[in-house]
Amino acid sequence: MRPENFVFLRRLMRQHAGVVLEDGKEYLVLARLGPLARAESWCSIDDFISHLRSRPSGALHRRVAEAMVTTETSFFRDVHPFETLKDVIFPDLFERRDATRTLRIWSAACASGQEAYSVAMLLKEHFSELASWRVRIVASDVSSVMIERARRGSYSQLEINRGVPTHLLTRHFERDGLEWRVTEDIRQMVEFKEVNLARPFPPLPEMDIIFARNVLIYFDEATRRDVLERLAGRLRKDGYLFVGGAETMMAYADLFYRLQIDRTSCYRRRG
Repeated sequence: MRPENFVFLRRLMRQHAGVVLEDGKEYLVLARLGPLARAESWCSIDDFISHLRSRPSGALHRRVAEAMVTTETSFFRDVHPFETLKDVIFPDLFERRDATRTLRIWSAACASGQEAYSVAMLLKEHFSELASWRVRIVASDVSSVMIERARRGSYSQLEINRGVPTHLLTRHFERDGLEWRVTEDIRQMVEFKEVNLARPFPPLPEMDIIFARNVLIYFDEATRRDVLERLAGRLRKDGYLFVGGAETMMAYADLFYRLQIDRTSCYRRRG
């Protein structure tokens, strides 16, 4: 790849998604943009990027940025955060919110939707009393392609094997050709939105739980602080923020303080 094309892509990713594309990631560009370049009838990714450079920013530039964004996820990822939700956090919030009987949850980088659907299944399985509550699960992602896929709720057998126990598969999924589709009642619990975390958020209520797992590591320091400041503004004072296991929050102690619940680390906003 010509150096000037890689520099252009770095600027594009920063502009459209707030994501830092580090030196030495040319291999990632080749892997992620190959299918899109072929779909656009280009034999060379270098020529494809040169074509982008010669045109004003538009829909194709956005598709390139979306194709480059990491979308790795799975059902009940890492297991223990969901155990903590079931055993500690949900019971705590149900007691605190009993007067209003309202619960709001935001999966802020949902990719293809597994995190949000995992939360919905957890609530459906263990908290039947929520039938009389107003529960809102918002799931958002920067990629319009991922959001549409998440809305469909169809997953391959490999994706199902990565986290869905048999008893949940039989109760909350239906065969959809060669795939499995989340049942209608679970899909109805989740509201999907296209949201770029690196830009001002659309109107959202204060949340009881925010998941921003494994997304902050892709931002530069200035963007990361800006995102966390705005997340703090959308989190209730006694709510819970979840970030990825590899994402340290020590530099943001002025915004959040840490809670250690069994094997799970989560955060509450200060002040």
